[in-house]
Amino acid sequence: MKISLACDHGGYHLKEEVKKHLEALGHEVIDCGTNSLDSCDYPDYAHKAAELVSNNKVERGIVVCTSGEGVCICANKHHNVRCGLLYNEEVAELTRRHNNVNMVALGAKYISKEEALKYIDLFLNTPFDGGRHENRVNKIQID
Repeated sequence: MKISLACDHGGYHLKEEVKKHLEALGHEVIDCGTNSLDSCDYPDYAHKAAELVSNNKVERGIVVCTSGEGVCICANKHHNVRCGLLYNEEVAELTRRHNNVNMVALGAKYISKEEALKYIDLFLNTPFDGGRHENRVNKIQID
């Protein structure tokens, strides 16, 4: 699977761990930065990763910042992007089953590396349930 990945300085270490994990699983990772701990603006990188998802250049996207909130908000500004903030296993599974998310956000300060990798595996491997949820997902996009 082709996956976009982005972070700000607060998510840099976790992004690097996620990248290693994804590549070890055989995924192609498009790293949209940042590539250091230097202070930066999260929208600059989250928008790059979300644009790849929006334009179908990648199948999924993952964004990371300190809380996960800022990058999640940025990603959801893009057409056809549905980004969910992951903070436990049940949410990681339900965002796929019920919301058919194609991007996820992680808060590096609030989850461990082990938790993040578990949530990402659920994001990548859980199918969309469709059915009654498909009608709801179709109502999300308004433009």
